[in-house]
Amino acid sequence: MSGLVEFDLDIATADGVMPTFIARPEGTGPYPAVILYMDAPGIREELRDFSRRFAREGYYVLLPDMYYRLGHIRFNLPRRTDSMTTMIHAARTSLTNAGVMDDTRAMFAAIDLDAAASDGPAGCVGYCMSGAYAVTAAGTFPDRIAAAVSQYGVDIVCDAPDSPHLLADRIAGELYLAFAEHDEWVPPHVVPTLTEALDAAGVTYGLKTWPGTQHGFSFPQRPAYNRDAAEAMWQIMFDLYARRLKSA
Repeated sequence: MSGLVEFDLDIATADGVMPTFIARPEGTGPYPAVILYMDAPGIREELRDFSRRFAREGYYVLLPDMYYRLGHIRFNLPRRTDSMTTMIHAARTSLTNAGVMDDTRAMFAAIDLDAAASDGPAGCVGYCMSGAYAVTAAGTFPDRIAAAVSQYGVDIVCDAPDSPHLLADRIAGELYLAFAEHDEWVPPHVVPTLTEALDAAGVTYGLKTWPGTQHGFSFPQRPAYNRDAAEAMWQIMFDLYARRLKSA
């Protein structure tokens, strides 16, 4: 693949204008679409680099600024303090499953207007807080999401009436769920409860708790980065998307 095309795109939603970053291969396409839901610290170059890595594999990648309802928020993670952590948590908890699904609907509408993007089976991936959104999207858009990945996702199983795991019987695509061995954000009951729900619904999925890992293990700029697990996850995602998106 010779090079990439990348640009910013503002998408109109029910609640305003959501900035997004697009990366795709050069050429006319159409390329399978992948939505990359950000983690709690929000938009930064590290996530744009993730988008570019997907694009180099032949995908049209959309990275949304999910905090757009709060304004233009950027966190300087190398200078993270306790106060910044409190702000990140406040921004994270401002999101709702319903709101993110409304945004996802708008994302697909924008994707479908671009001739370089396929209007066929799409993928999504969520990290940290967005693992829940990846699973929710798979259940909300079963006719579109053919492959969804959650990496150390939080709140996939919770007490809320819109807990993502309750959508298991609506999921038609394939899931892969990666969990960290040591993760204060994922209570012990989550994996068995999620496994039971997915099995009962007959969902095609892979699930693994990665030994020796901590929450955030996929991000090179995070203290918890685990290169072996992170690179293995890239290969798992590439294999899944190739199987489910490129062969359709």
